[in-house]
Amino acid sequence: MLRVSDLSKRYKTGDHALHGVSFDVPAGQVVGLIGPSGAGKSTLIRCINRLVEPTSGRVQLNDTDITRLGRGGLRRARRRMGMIFQEYALVERLTVMENVLSGRLGYVPFWRSYLRRFPQADIDKAFTLLDRVGLVEQADKRASTLSGGQRQRVGIARALEQDPELLLVDEPTASLDPKTARQIMRLICEICRERTLPAIISLHDVLLAKMFVDRIIGLRAGEIVFDGPPSELNTAMLTEIYGEEDWTQIHGDEADVAEEAPEEAHAPEERMAGLT
Repeated sequence: MLRVSDLSKRYKTGDHALHGVSFDVPAGQVVGLIGPSGAGKSTLIRCINRLVEPTSGRVQLNDTDITRLGRGGLRRARRRMGMIFQEYALVERLTVMENVLSGRLGYVPFWRSYLRRFPQADIDKAFTLLDRVGLVEQADKRASTLSGGQRQRVGIARALEQDPELLLVDEPTASLDPKTARQIMRLICEICRERTLPAIISLHDVLLAKMFVDRIIGLRAGEIVFDGPPSELNTAMLTEIYGEEDWTQIHGDEADVAEEAPEEAHAPEERMAGLT
């Protein structure tokens, strides 16, 4: 379980990015984090793994208080938190396999990573993960040759190579076309359910969140204004989160998707800087 308690972030400029945010995420639950730009979504995700230092509050992952760890303890704790980035964060000149194996950098001695001599067990696991995300035949290709959707699949496999206890996902579909975005969301959600892996996914696309995640948390100005199942995210709540707008189209699109493709509408799809 992930437990976030009264988490706040105030920058040196005096701006408050988060105000007393509290919630729990149990094993296997996929949480969609929505809200307007500047609401604090990315800050919240980065405070959880302390890429951004929270001003106050606590973050606990199972039996570990992340906010109280020193440098060495934090390095070890970050191995347990896989992160998937909007812009993929791959090393373009390396192969797909080498990028996936970078998820083990926090576990192997420096000389092994420098010489790219990873244990056979890590390599076997990487092949299994590439097969799961549909890229095993691309293992020896350079990352620079891949499409956006393929790069994001590599990012998913790399995060899973860490054997994480939590997935933190920041706008994984922002650079993708609508079909690929659905495939990536479906893949992430399926994998989390297969592994009973909790996940927090920051999203701008409300319809995508309503289609795939188990629970939605809505942020506005650094505060939680909605926390519940997608079915309860109605027009009034969308207005509370984002402000006045004609939200009927959101629900209309959702109905169209359910009618045309029910299996989609109801489906439950260099080193990481600072993470090792």
